[in-house]
Amino acid sequence: MIHQVLALIVKELLAVLRDAKSRMVLIGPPLIQLLVFGYAATFDLNHVPVAIYDQDRSVASRDLVARFLGATTFQLVAMLHDPRRIDELIDSRRAQLVLVIDRRFARDLLSGRPAPVQAIVDGRNSNTALLIEGYANTILTDFLLKWAADHGRQAPPAVLDLRARFNPALSSRWFIVPGIVALLTQVVTLLVVGLSVARERETGTFDQLLVTPLRPIDILLGKGLPGLLIGLFEASVIIAAAVFWFNVPLRGGLAPLYLGLVLFVVAVTGVGLAISSLAATQQQALLGAFLFMVPSIILSGFATPIANMPPWVQDLTLLNPMRYFLVIVRGVFLEGAGLRALAPQYWPMAAIGLVSLAAAGWLFRRRVT
Repeated sequence: MIHQVLALIVKELLAVLRDAKSRMVLIGPPLIQLLVFGYAATFDLNHVPVAIYDQDRSVASRDLVARFLGATTFQLVAMLHDPRRIDELIDSRRAQLVLVIDRRFARDLLSGRPAPVQAIVDGRNSNTALLIEGYANTILTDFLLKWAADHGRQAPPAVLDLRARFNPALSSRWFIVPGIVALLTQVVTLLVVGLSVARERETGTFDQLLVTPLRPIDILLGKGLPGLLIGLFEASVIIAAAVFWFNVPLRGGLAPLYLGLVLFVVAVTGVGLAISSLAATQQQALLGAFLFMVPSIILSGFATPIANMPPWVQDLTLLNPMRYFLVIVRGVFLEGAGLRALAPQYWPMAAIGLVSLAAAGWLFRRRVT
């Protein structure tokens, strides 16, 4: 019995190792994913764009500003003289933190009263906002201890007044759940479409399709459209659950959301058809789908900000349709963004969809002939 099992193990190993495609699947994906995880998956916060609105302009306020700008975590993008620019900087994502120092800051420090310091944080990414809050509190505490020591008194009760735009409670659910719309839609669509042609080849029914009057393009559409419809249905269920079960506010309209959803599903369908056209078996198709899926999730900004990745990795994310759809779905849910504001996200997904579908058609015709 043991010898038979060992013989079967040897047989399976030889079958895998003799196939060049299987060897590539076994060696290539782990190396690629190692690079992606090693460079892209980081929770470190660096070079946070910060704007300063110092109404006091005293020695104490300038010292506090210097401490913020001296930290490697923060990078100055603007010194404000008009409070009306605060909304503009946060809305356009040019600043993730705006530090507002009250005009009575130094006077309150000297008198022992609470010295107001307001931190306005972009709350669209609640994890990042909480990290920024922690860094800001640490810098403020260090400043107070140093100020108290220099003036020979106890540290005055300066208070950091944190206000988060778009996500006032900094609920991680508001950030994660809209992202799951993109994540699960991609997983379901990619698996359904990716296994379609490979399943026909493996079961031996693919040749029967070829002798029918259907053209290759007809077969390709017949394989792709079901996955597209399933992906749209899956996304609709998740959107409904996000709004009615998880109570995530849907501040925008359905038109900009579903336009982005259709373009995203089309792009993923093209990738899935290309994988299915190349794969000879369902196992190869499944491995190919995961080879695309894991890096695309890491390089999408789903869990870690793209701005924290190295520049060459940020350039690589431009080829990822999930990157654009995450901006759309979170923008519609949390910001109430409309078609005009999201236009820069639509056309790259449309271009990726056209290229991927064209590549899938070319690969399919080559395999048929």
